[in-house]
This record gives sequence, structure tokens and C-alpha cells, in this order.
Amino acid sequence: MREFFVVGGRRLSYLDFGGPGLPLLAFHGHYNEASAFVPLAEALAPQWRVIALDQRGHGESDRAPSYERDDYVADIAAFQRHLGIGSVAVVGHSLGGVNAYQYAARHPGQVTALIVEDIGAVVNSDWSFTERLPRGAPSRQALITALGATAPYLECSVRRSGDGWGYSFDLEHTVWSQKALNGDHWDDWMKVGCPTLLVRGRRSDELAADHARAMVTRRAGQAELVELPAGHVVHRDAPAEFADTVRAFLARCSSSWVRGASGCEGESGPTAE
Repeated sequence: MREFFVVGGRRLSYLDFGGPGLPLLAFHGHYNEASAFVPLAEALAPQWRVIALDQRGHGESDRAPSYERDDYVADIAAFQRHLGIGSVAVVGHSLGGVNAYQYAARHPGQVTALIVEDIGAVVNSDWSFTERLPRGAPSRQALITALGATAPYLECSVRRSGDGWGYSFDLEHTVWSQKALNGDHWDDWMKVGCPTLLVRGRRSDELAADHARAMVTRRAGQAELVELPAGHVVHRDAPAEFADTVRAFLARCSSSWVRGASGCEGESGPTAE
């Protein structure tokens, strides 16, 4: 079900997939929106109730004058307050992954378990890809064709726009956001206090294997790494494996909560590192 709330005079949209399960907040990456998590929500039900935000400037949410790190983190805080669900598990991909771990670091106690999909503690995003995207087309099929190999990753954000077809994000705003995402975020990563799963695509061009391993090594005993046969968008390239990995991690974490333990033990799926 699509819902809306207002923060700072701007309207933000989200999809609540419903069900009796424990809530799992989900945050997409650039070029995407909440609907990117439909397959994950279906796979995790009924144990988990996925609630996915259209982050500022994306999907049905309003465009914003700023896309700085603090802006995204503040939106997540407002989202959680609006839902009134208390501390919660969180999953984020790329942009959403950095937003998620920065929120967990800066709002201790609000995140019980964290899944970060294919993004590092240092980000060096290349926004030239954004600038090369076709700006629009006369039909949906024409735009999908123009997108070529990237179409499967962007098609959930393709929208009718005026007399033609475009995206549910603004290309110029995406560049602003990508520039603001770049930087060294080690301090936030190291301040995360909850059990953390880092999922990397083995063919990723965004998160290098050595960097991913350094991220979990520096948080030994609290963070773990799983690598799956995928590129940067792991949940799209390997949906079943990704869902299985997330489900196993969350199941072990929820068992720890019941026992009163402080973390998750063991491996998270068949390819845990």
C-alpha cells in the first residue's frame, strides 16, 4: 500500500507491503525507488513486513533543494518516527546503504540489525553515467530500448512525463546527490553498534573485494560479509540468493533478540566469507 507523510514541508512517499511480520525498513539506490524491493518483500513475507521509502527526489516523493548526507539521514529519522515502530531492522542498497549505516551510527539504538548492499565506507561515484542517460523518449518501449543493458535496473523508475516518457527522478538532482555521496565515511561505519551484514556482488564495479573485507575486519565480531554471483545491484541480479541471505541473517538476529544476546553468530547463507 502506498502512503505519504510530510517532513520539512516536503511530501515523502513509501510502500508498506503489510503483513504480520516484523518491520524491515528498506532504502533504494540512485535511479530506483521503493518498488525495487517488491521481489524482496514477497520473498520475506510473512515473517518480515518490508516498508520501503521513496527517498527524497525519487519515486513519488518530492524533489528537494539539497541532497546532502544529513538530509537523507534526517529523512530516515522522520520516517521511523512517522511509522511509530521503535527500533527496527534496516536494509539499504548503494545510496540507501550509506544512508542506512549513517543513520544507524548517528541514532544508536534505533537500528537492531543492518544489511548494507554493495557500497563501501569510502565512495567515489562516477556521475558521468547519469549525464549520459537518455533524457526521454516518445514511448515507454523507446526509452527501454535506448537504455539498453541498463534497462532492467531502471525500468521500475520509468514514468510517463508530459507527452513522452522519462524517469521518477531528475537527472540533475541525481548528479547533485551522487556528488554529495562521495567521500570517506569510515567514521560512521565504525560507529555502527548493531549486527551488520555486508552483501557484495562478485562482479561489482562499485565495491572492491579488498575494501569489503576491510570493512568487516575493522568491525570484527559485529559485521560479516557475503559475496553473491551478481553485479552492483545484487537484489536484481541474484534475487533468490539475496533474499535467502537476508532472511537467514535476520532470523539469527531475531533469535538473538529473544535470547537477549548482543549480536548474531554464525554464517549468513552458503557463501558467507
